[in-house]
Amino acid sequence: MEWKTIIEPFRIKSVEPLGFTTRQERLKLLEQSHYNLFNIRAEKVLIDLLTDSGTGAMSAAQWGGIMIGDESYAGARSYYNFENSIKDLTGYEEVIPVHQGRAAEHIIFSMIGGHGKYMVSNSHFDTTRANVEASGAEAVDFPAKGALDFDKPGPFKGNMDIEALEKFIKVKGAKNIPMCVMTVTNNSLGGQPVSMENLKSTQNICRKYGIPMFLDCARFAENAYFIKLREKGYNQTPVREIAQQMFELADGAMMSSKKDAFANMGGFLAMHNTEWAAKARQLLILTEGFNTYGGLAGRDLEAIAIGLREVLDENYLQYRIRSTAYMGEGLMRLGIPIVTPPGGHGVYVNAKKLMPHIKPQNFPATALAAALYLEGGIRGVGIGTLMFGRRNAKGDFLPADMELLRLAIPRRVYTQSHIDYVIEVFGHLVKNKKAIKGLEILEAPKALAHFTAKLRPISKGREDSVEGKGRRNKELLYPKP
Repeated sequence: MEWKTIIEPFRIKSVEPLGFTTRQERLKLLEQSHYNLFNIRAEKVLIDLLTDSGTGAMSAAQWGGIMIGDESYAGARSYYNFENSIKDLTGYEEVIPVHQGRAAEHIIFSMIGGHGKYMVSNSHFDTTRANVEASGAEAVDFPAKGALDFDKPGPFKGNMDIEALEKFIKVKGAKNIPMCVMTVTNNSLGGQPVSMENLKSTQNICRKYGIPMFLDCARFAENAYFIKLREKGYNQTPVREIAQQMFELADGAMMSSKKDAFANMGGFLAMHNTEWAAKARQLLILTEGFNTYGGLAGRDLEAIAIGLREVLDENYLQYRIRSTAYMGEGLMRLGIPIVTPPGGHGVYVNAKKLMPHIKPQNFPATALAAALYLEGGIRGVGIGTLMFGRRNAKGDFLPADMELLRLAIPRRVYTQSHIDYVIEVFGHLVKNKKAIKGLEILEAPKALAHFTAKLRPISKGREDSVEGKGRRNKELLYPKP
């Protein structure tokens, strides 16, 4: 028989202490860090949901692989184990190791980008968009219709809007669009999956116009499991086969192996195109390292090779998806609006709806993240205007379409009681949500402001501030295109 209780498909073999602090300590830490949780020391965080990237717990097999890692500069045995694991999964002949996903992004976009070029996607995440823009190209998103209706459930809200994509291609010209990136799962919009049908439809459009389609596949296994659960015709298909079908539809892939390969560091760029691969390897040697290590230690290559096999264990994926849903269901019972249904790697709280008294220019999601840390020592990250705000050509400020607090759950790290604690803290916050103040910027860089921005709670009469009194240079944040 099938039991109702889904248990962790592992047992704990090693532990580390959590960072207990008092509310008074946390208030002081927030002030010292200028209300940016990236600046908080990890030992001062009780439950860390800032990211699921590189924060997972490795298995005994992975730790064993680390001990036998080959650290040779060239031709290391560990590289060939890494290469074989990726080839077996993806079918791509050209496999290039990198130190993490954004290195793969930087290499590929610097090769094919440039002014007047456009990279199209179901949704670019922050570093992906930044690397596109650093090349001189423009990142353009075509999320599925209804993807921004966070209250309305849907099985594949990470999909590409096919009609909008083709219309854009006709207007801009296929020669000006070097790549289409399908992010699986769709991180920016709640960790929502992409259906196999949508991948096939996107591939058909790309092939029609001669545009290469790549997967941003950091969470490919979670996406594949959602296809098994939700898409007609796949419920009896092994997840590994579903993942292989996903890769077969694309011309290549970029991966941060810090997610669905359980590794603490690493990634890869893989493809069919031998000409692109040759150029990429030249850039790799210049910026990352030799072709057979790419900025990684041999032990990291071994851990990734093992992790890519382990992540396709369906018992693990069942536990992973169900435990994320457990947090989402707990928050919804409290009346807290989230992106529904809960995604694969985290729960996204709709801060804009939860706290309408805070205007977008005062960063509701980031303000909620600060409040959550203050009350419970829990660290999340705002995905909203601080991350994606822009100015138009006239200089008018354009807030992001969403204000989401992402609670990204590290793999194989926290237990159900940890998640129950998170839900309990939110129960306290929601009763006092009107006391949460918005934030204003004191200082921020031109790009990727959310990582290093300095902020403070808004003072009376400054609720419409974007820059704040302390801005050192108003042109740094949200520059004109």
